[in-house]
Amino acid sequence: MNQKELGEIRRRFRPDHNNIQHIYGCYVNTSREIITSFDESLGLLTQTETEKYLGLLKKGLSGALGKNLLDISFATKQVMDGQEYKLLSQLRKTELKDASLREEFCRCIVDNLDMEERNYLILMAFDVYDVPHYGKDGQLDEDSGGDAYKYLVCCVCPVKEGKAELGYAPEEKRFHSAAIGQAVAAPELGFLFPAFDGRAANIYNALFYTRDSGKGHEDFVDAVFHTQAPIPAGRQKELFGEILGQSLEEDCRFDVVQAVHEQLSERMTVHKESKDPEPLTLTDREMGDILENSGVSPEHAEAFCRRCEEELGQDTPLRPANISSASRMEIQTPEVKISVDPKNSHLIQTRVIDGHKYILISADAGVELNGLAVEIRE
Repeated sequence: MNQKELGEIRRRFRPDHNNIQHIYGCYVNTSREIITSFDESLGLLTQTETEKYLGLLKKGLSGALGKNLLDISFATKQVMDGQEYKLLSQLRKTELKDASLREEFCRCIVDNLDMEERNYLILMAFDVYDVPHYGKDGQLDEDSGGDAYKYLVCCVCPVKEGKAELGYAPEEKRFHSAAIGQAVAAPELGFLFPAFDGRAANIYNALFYTRDSGKGHEDFVDAVFHTQAPIPAGRQKELFGEILGQSLEEDCRFDVVQAVHEQLSERMTVHKESKDPEPLTLTDREMGDILENSGVSPEHAEAFCRRCEEELGQDTPLRPANISSASRMEIQTPEVKISVDPKNSHLIQTRVIDGHKYILISADAGVELNGLAVEIRE
């Protein structure tokens, strides 16, 4: 899915923009017991309750593609006869109306999800989107029959104990302590099935959401999709640094790594300005070219490509947004941390003076110390 398609589906979660009839789910305690299951008709809920349910489901599709929202790919064999895929397909085919299927699915989540001793709520909904078609001029084609995109969305929300607050009781005309009970927090994880690719259903893909980009929820992904969990964005940055450092060996110099991140930052900036809805990705070979352009020997660049294939898998694309920042470059020693915009990284240099290593920052004007403008004199 690209950013435009994701935005199109996110806009569905408004009371007057969807065909969702029911909200299904169950409430689970810390002992992995299902306290209650429910089937709420949106037509019988208040507007506030409807908006809150839809808001939680929408948050299960929030964040950035490739960071919080990760592609799940199914092999052809899974689509043909995989048990986990069959359950997802049956839930979609029955529009979540089969209580026994919902119970089986919730039980699968409960048995394989570690919510760290927290109660949680599993929410599910089914929607049918009559996808509008647009002509080459960008105008809606009224005569073209739209395809129906049928999908289900699921999210898992922690439930937290509310704190006692001071509340006003009109009948008593006084303020007193009042507990607000248990509150449902934003989703910790969730998914959309099937994916919305090319503005149509892609039954070979799902979109998985994780609030914490450092967590992959591997057990959940294996139980629900029976596929290898994507490498979390936070881990991708660590892994990239490990591969880069081990591959470059003596080429892992300050100026080399500085040049690598400058090139990554420049590519991300150009991609953002192009307004391309597809996330920016690089193959390991393209990354190898960046390394050579940064002063890395061909042998070490090739070693980097080999390590990427070993650690990440063959033909796995790298997302620059997950391994570098377009807005800042950080330099750190045990005592000092320096943050600089990559476009100004040329102001940072290194020197060895009298056997001691220094990081030098050009500071001809505009120097402040604790917010106070100061002068630097010889």
